[in-house]
Amino acid sequence: MTASEGGDQVPDLRASDGDRERTALRLRSAAARGQLDVEELEERLTAAFGSRTRRELAALTADLGEPDDDELVAQATGPAVRLGEGGDRWVVSVMSGNDRTGHWRLAPRVRVINVMGGSDLDLSEAEFSSPVTKMTVVSVMGGSDIYVPDGLHVEASRFALMGGNDVKLGPQRQPEDAPVLRVRLISIMGGSELTRGRKKSRKEKRLEQERRKALEDADQ
Repeated sequence: MTASEGGDQVPDLRASDGDRERTALRLRSAAARGQLDVEELEERLTAAFGSRTRRELAALTADLGEPDDDELVAQATGPAVRLGEGGDRWVVSVMSGNDRTGHWRLAPRVRVINVMGGSDLDLSEAEFSSPVTKMTVVSVMGGSDIYVPDGLHVEASRFALMGGNDVKLGPQRQPEDAPVLRVRLISIMGGSELTRGRKKSRKEKRLEQERRKALEDADQ
């Protein structure tokens, strides 16, 4: 509990995962505008994902001004759809690996091939060239980790032989007019994972585990 200026006690509200993600979006946008350098961004992101309260999150963006239009649109509408040509059609990993993260554009039809290798595909800031995107992921002794954001309908089908595929999209409903991603996961002696949420670094995952444990201990 914290005191207000009038002396009344007011609650310092606990932050949700969505609150932390929105703060992270503001911090990355500020870095893109040149308000934060790389070290400052890393430091504040670490603090954001370790924060327990909204007050702690607010302090991390207090000197950055109000959110700009792009940030507000991203929070309100989810993934960007810009109709037109261009976009990645193939992601091929043969005895190697590929990462796609940050801002990148997807063609209406994307084929991902993993042969004794793998690929990490983070769609959190991706741009779609069609309201409906079809992605086929074929893995032989390899696999993909695919991260999809809120505001995107995801339809998944799976086939595995001597392997397995995991789909973890959560129970939340997406807006009726949200863009659609149709994913086919085909794995032979390998496997892929489809998860809703941004790809997080090991440091972020460790901080979240520590925060959850601290909250559990405090509630006991």
